[in-house]
Amino acid sequence: MPKKFGAVVVAAGSSSRMGGGVSKVLLPLGGKPVLQHSLETLSKSRWVEKLAVVCREEDKNQIAGLTAGLSKPCVLVNGGKQRQDSVLNGVLALDDCEYLLIHDGARPLITEELIHRICKDALEYQACSPAVRAKDTYKLTDPRGFVTQTPERDRLMAVQTPQAFLRSLYLTAVQQANEKGISFTDDCQLIEAAGGRVHLLEGDYRNLKITTPEDLLAAQAYWKGAGQMRVGNGYDVHRLAQGRKLILAGVEVPFSLGLLGHSDADILTHAVADALLGAAALGDIGKLFPDTDPQYTGADSLELLKQVCEKLREAGFSIENIDATLIAQRPKIAPYIPQMRENLAGACSLEVGRVSVKATTEEGLGFTGEGLGMAAHAVCLIS
Repeated sequence: MPKKFGAVVVAAGSSSRMGGGVSKVLLPLGGKPVLQHSLETLSKSRWVEKLAVVCREEDKNQIAGLTAGLSKPCVLVNGGKQRQDSVLNGVLALDDCEYLLIHDGARPLITEELIHRICKDALEYQACSPAVRAKDTYKLTDPRGFVTQTPERDRLMAVQTPQAFLRSLYLTAVQQANEKGISFTDDCQLIEAAGGRVHLLEGDYRNLKITTPEDLLAAQAYWKGAGQMRVGNGYDVHRLAQGRKLILAGVEVPFSLGLLGHSDADILTHAVADALLGAAALGDIGKLFPDTDPQYTGADSLELLKQVCEKLREAGFSIENIDATLIAQRPKIAPYIPQMRENLAGACSLEVGRVSVKATTEEGLGFTGEGLGMAAHAVCLIS
């Protein structure tokens, strides 16, 4: 069972660049306030145990209404003078959580898939943040507006939220900053200033922050496109042969025969990969990893699946769920299905609950029924 995270959602800003007045996190997006999108997505994650929303006193009643239907406990706390003070108020309200997620309430397009990857990264590195590579060239200037330096674009990363930290690490860093009278607007910078190391993982360009009216228009455009779902179907078949290991979804299943193929002949993983590629109209695994290429001889199909998922993310797709079925007369597969689900979920950076693996026979009919080979079907939903 994974360690639980407390999520601090920062929603106490003045919204001055939006023109002031109503808080930007309460502006409408897709039929509900901006803030409600983040709260609902965070509360759905199996990693998140409870939430704390840091907000302005005048917004509390309205925000309390947004939290009423959440599936996880949520407390409202007052903002401080600076962002660092506001975040600390939220952190102190989550005193029994070992890890923290700190998220800007003005980033409504966060996905469960990204939250999942962030939490796993935090368990390994103790401090992490999603980030995307800079698309433009940036300049450093002097006070008069003249260029002083052009940083290498390949090394520039734009950090996003939620950022995740071991709670004790965060509290030590904020104590040091407060003792020195320093206030940071980025939580990673707080850790860095205390001598800590922050790991960056791949973010999502759609995970934008609403700061100006133009950002809200962009978020509305993304939101309209978020409802576009695609279904993919994958199928693979291999002959059984002597002298081969039987690899299914990365699990070596004890059996006298194995599947014959150029790679490890993992038909379950191949079917999943083809379903994902098909849903995104990105070709198939034969095109991406041809059996004429010697580098794929004996290749680990789970590693190939990771590359497929990377291509989907680069194309702007998120995986919603996967359902795979193995067709084989023998051996019995049921004892190995939990590990198969774990392996496929890990390769796709998904929660296990989004991955299904089943096995069936064909009652002695056909080539699978006669024990000549095995087949696998997979379907997936992406958005």
